[in-house]
Amino acid sequence: MKALILAGGLGTRLRPLTFSMPKPVVPLAGRPMVRHIIDPLPQEVDTVILAVSYMKDYLERYFQENDVGREIVLVNEDEPLGTGGALKNVSRWLDDTFFAFNGDVICSLDLRAMLEAHRKRRGIGTMALWSVDDPSAFGVVATDGSGRITMFQEKPAPGEEASNSINAGAYIFEPELLDHIPDGVVSLEREVFPHVLHRGLYGHAFKGYWVDAGTRESFLRAQRILLDASGGRVACPVRRLAGVHVVGSNLIEATHVEPSTIGPNVYLEGGARVGRGAVISDSLVMAGAVIGRGATISGSMIGPGAVVEDGAVISDTILA
Repeated sequence: MKALILAGGLGTRLRPLTFSMPKPVVPLAGRPMVRHIIDPLPQEVDTVILAVSYMKDYLERYFQENDVGREIVLVNEDEPLGTGGALKNVSRWLDDTFFAFNGDVICSLDLRAMLEAHRKRRGIGTMALWSVDDPSAFGVVATDGSGRITMFQEKPAPGEEASNSINAGAYIFEPELLDHIPDGVVSLEREVFPHVLHRGLYGHAFKGYWVDAGTRESFLRAQRILLDASGGRVACPVRRLAGVHVVGSNLIEATHVEPSTIGPNVYLEGGARVGRGAVISDSLVMAGAVIGRGATISGSMIGPGAVVEDGAVISDTILA
């Protein structure tokens, strides 16, 4: 079985960090973002196809150096094709039932349960659904009593939504869906899904967590959820953290951490350095970054090799 990850974006909302690395490998709670999609896949998924258009060489190098237990196929888009066009562009690899994911989605979806439900219903596709209080910023989905999707709304005005269920960006499709995608730039949501409802497109609701982690704010929210779920971890020897005050759930891999205050919701990647008296909260500090003495970091992403000067105050920022 195969899985497709739509990872063709330029990562503009995470710039300047994504000037030097593609978004799929930005570290999220100890693993590159894309691994949070790959690693939970059912065992029968033996091939993962990444539809990419930015820093393909970087991604190739990552997967050559890191065995993820499945064959990885990188397919380049010479120009953006939209969600539907991206599927059509890799159609020669999709000859059986397959998973498809938006590359920014971090969630607690049980993929095995979703696959079982899809096989029982025998439709053309199954879409993961997430419930929100205000669906006006999302694609809204209405279903009947059997779970069959009956209607789509794109960003309805408050009070006009057909339901509180939104498209969660994770799917299972039969290859027949590809026959309904025209050539060129195509949106699955607007130009394909409404035309295949007669073939049985079903919703699969789930609970737990769901984050579209494409911005600094949402990325750090996903980091917090994952760290809280793990209970927080210290990967380096505790003796290396003498004098460090750790608050809440964090992942500390860095081994050069002088007496400071870390947390909550901080990931210090291995190779990061933290000076005496620094205070870091709700932030990512990547390998090679240096946090100066007495510096204060909050709500920020500090890229590899970035230097925060002594006493500096960095808030709600991406520094690379």
